[in-house]
Amino acid sequence: MARRKGLTFYQKKKKLNVALINEIFSWIFSIFASILLAVVLVYCVGIKTTVIGSSMEPGLYNGQEIYLNQVIYRVSKPKVGDVVVFLPNGNEKTHYYVKRVVGTPGDTLIIKNGILYVNGAIQDDYFNDKIADAGVLESELTLDDDEYFVIGDNCNNSEDSRNANIGTVKKSYIIGKAWFHTAKEDSGMGFIE
Repeated sequence: MARRKGLTFYQKKKKLNVALINEIFSWIFSIFASILLAVVLVYCVGIKTTVIGSSMEPGLYNGQEIYLNQVIYRVSKPKVGDVVVFLPNGNEKTHYYVKRVVGTPGDTLIIKNGILYVNGAIQDDYFNDKIADAGVLESELTLDDDEYFVIGDNCNNSEDSRNANIGTVKKSYIIGKAWFHTAKEDSGMGFIE
């Protein structure tokens, strides 16, 4: 049969490219999941604050930004060595304090000759110098069920649990665990140990 010559109004139907549609949906899903993860991390897990003072030097310095994990202490308890952020006496009208946990509930603490003893064992892993001012730890102190004892790494330039106006820190006063910080020299990040 011969084909007709001339104009024709018949157009070929275009087929949808299934692979292209799958790729587009994959990109949309990835972008949505990334945005959702970022929102969850920023608003549910982490908040940003600034270190005030030199009490945590050399690890953390005045003006350094740190990010907190607010969720970790909902599922676990602070441990010795954790760097925590808290409101002293739960006072919401003050700035956040950043200190290291040296005593947990049930621990007995005392400072003798500039050395911190926790449950009779020397605890000096975190301090730059001997402790000049024992404060409330001149005599033995046993922590209650919901109390933590915190001291700054730069122990001789720190307002912490040794001071009567700060005292022991209840778990409900702890905002979160210091998670990571901005680097001193550049804009990089580093985890807090």
